[in-house]
Amino acid sequence: MDEIEVEAVDSLGEDVGVSAGTADYVLYGGKGGVGKTTMAAATGLASANAGTPTLVVSTDPAHSLSDTYETDVPSSPGRIRDDVPLYAVEIDPDEAMQQAQLFDEEGGLSGPLGGMGDLGGLFGGGGGGAGGAGGMGGDGGVGGPGETGGGAGPMMPGADEAAAMQLLLEYLDDDRFERVVVDTAPTGHTLRLLELPELLDSMVGQMVQFRQQMSGMMDQVKGMFGGGEEEPQQGFGDLDELKARIERLRSVLRDPARTDFRIVLVPEEMSVFESKRLRAQLDDYGIPVGTVVVNRVMEPLADVTEVPTGAEFVSPNLDSCEFCQRRWEVQQDALTEAQDLFRGHDVKRVPLFADEVRGERMLRVVAACLE
Repeated sequence: MDEIEVEAVDSLGEDVGVSAGTADYVLYGGKGGVGKTTMAAATGLASANAGTPTLVVSTDPAHSLSDTYETDVPSSPGRIRDDVPLYAVEIDPDEAMQQAQLFDEEGGLSGPLGGMGDLGGLFGGGGGGAGGAGGMGGDGGVGGPGETGGGAGPMMPGADEAAAMQLLLEYLDDDRFERVVVDTAPTGHTLRLLELPELLDSMVGQMVQFRQQMSGMMDQVKGMFGGGEEEPQQGFGDLDELKARIERLRSVLRDPARTDFRIVLVPEEMSVFESKRLRAQLDDYGIPVGTVVVNRVMEPLADVTEVPTGAEFVSPNLDSCEFCQRRWEVQQDALTEAQDLFRGHDVKRVPLFADEVRGERMLRVVAACLE
């Protein structure tokens, strides 16, 4: 296929972030069904075609990345193209929880945060939980305990998101990839995922403090009763390493020079206002939004980017199709609202295509719209 020449698309105000071609991390977020997977797949393919080793990560339980790329995407990072450095992974929450050292088979804490017996209740089982009213457990948010109907190993709230977060931490340190593109789960899951660095940081801090207190008590007991040499504290190294990686992830997500969080929406009023709420919540986490992508706009491809030579794309007939005319009126109102709400952001438009966006050809076209 001929190389696609890209024309500029609406840019409102000054660019507050970085383009997907320069960002180390590109995250696509938004409500379910707006096209996040398509955008992530197109961005990852374009990046790899430019010679940048790129990993595309899907944290969405629906997992449609394999369908979009028309190839099987593994549950651990694997190369899916021989001709370009394109890697992909669909994180399976159940498998991730089994692999993650943060959780045991029951979903309770293990690894560097576990092994503390009933103290696990401080961090998700029984008691009041770590987060309080502003957290994620149940309706309250991050912190409260997850009720699983009893049992010895209650599920920590957001354990599946935490397992996914641990894998993202691993990918962050993987030297194989120069760019990571993330297809996030629908808005609610994504926000819980983004809350986890704060939650885990608090948990790790409490565990370190507790172990230090216990160490001091044991030293006093040994001094009174003539104990032997102190054994090295197990787990401190793991805790310190985890804490450092959490802090690094938080720093990366908040750095507009390295991360481009892209909100995807469709030109409908409800989608616009949900995206507004998402942006406000991201602001609360200190995560800047550089780009807004409006998908399925009823306009010709030529109005957005240059049409590939010899290619034909069917566009809605706005002259004689009454249904198309009425939908376009609705979309124009939503587009105007979006431009007002997201002024100062880089706004991209992707047309509504007659054909499903799957495979190399269509993903290249979408990527051109996102440039």
